[in-house]
Amino acid sequence: MSQPAPDDPIQVTIDRTGLAHVTINRPQSLNSLTKSMITDLAAAFKTLDADDAVKVIILSGNGRAFCSGIDLMAASTVFKGDVKDVETDAVAQMERCRKPIIGAVKGFAVTAGFEIVLACDVVVAAKGTKFIDTHARFGIFPSWGLSQKLSRIIGPNRAREVSLAAVPLTAEQAEKWGLVNHVVDESELLNKAREVAEAIMRNNHDLVLRYKSVINDGWKVNLDQALKMEKEKAHDYYDGMTPEQFKKMQEFIASRSSRPSSKL
Repeated sequence: MSQPAPDDPIQVTIDRTGLAHVTINRPQSLNSLTKSMITDLAAAFKTLDADDAVKVIILSGNGRAFCSGIDLMAASTVFKGDVKDVETDAVAQMERCRKPIIGAVKGFAVTAGFEIVLACDVVVAAKGTKFIDTHARFGIFPSWGLSQKLSRIIGPNRAREVSLAAVPLTAEQAEKWGLVNHVVDESELLNKAREVAEAIMRNNHDLVLRYKSVINDGWKVNLDQALKMEKEKAHDYYDGMTPEQFKKMQEFIASRSSRPSSKL
């Protein structure tokens, strides 16, 4: 993939190990999103999902903020557009993406930015980061999942306060409540995200994709249904394995036993 231009608002790079990095790059506006940026972000995740060379994706924001939400000066083009078109819906494409997505968040993640965080599989945040839901404050109805996902992660009472009162949620509190995986110094933010990505990439890639899928799909149904789904997927997985694949699995396990253990 060619290197992005410095002023591209959505930048994508892929290194030789298969680690992709998507950057929201509109720092002069605290990475607020225009319609074209949302479309480009959706296209980026769709393209990375289809690229077999890509193993893990890191998503970050350039400058002082991760993403300050929708650019309200251009809000009518966002909210009045074809909001049901999943092809141009950034969060829908993130949710469809089979590759693990690690959010590297600093500064602020506001409203739509908060919803983008909720579409990540792992969240690393810099100390002092604030997650803010301003839907109720500005009269904007949520449509990227914040009203449903947040309560399932931190609990309904906490989510009601965060959303109805527009109370900022700090990275430190978000870690305690299970929204954030790691809180680090800002200088270590991308290093920690890469550390998590590298730990994932050391594992069996096919199983990583399947495991992410069964976790995310199971989250959408009750526990009894999720357990049945896991069992069915496991049977399908092992029934489809050839003797050669079992041998490769044994070789992979043997090769891992000689490597140093993960720092995580």
